[in-house]
Amino acid sequence: MPEQSPRMTLPTQLVLRAFLEDPGAERYGLEIGDTAGLPSGTIHPILARLERLGWVESRWEDVDPSEVGRSARRYYRLTTDGIELARNGLARAYRPQRRLIPRPQPGQT
Repeated sequence: MPEQSPRMTLPTQLVLRAFLEDPGAERYGLEIGDTAGLPSGTIHPILARLERLGWVESRWEDVDPSEVGRSARRYYRLTTDGIELARNGLARAYRPQRRLIPRPQPGQT
């Protein structure tokens, strides 16, 4: 059975939160990494996984690298379904920790 949603690791949550700051905007990998506070080596596998799942779509920038003085960028954006799936996934992933009050041990006050 194919994977329907990504594992909601903290890095995945940070990437999705970066996208949801402006859900319709296209962003390139370094920009997403800067927003999420994560290195490129962490961002790109997450983006590839999200794209395989249909949450994200991408396109290569149509530029002449010699004219702009850099490599072409690959831009990513959430799909229409991806916006809703990201919001729902983040809502399910966030579970506030219950504060447990420690019980006094015998002999302690």
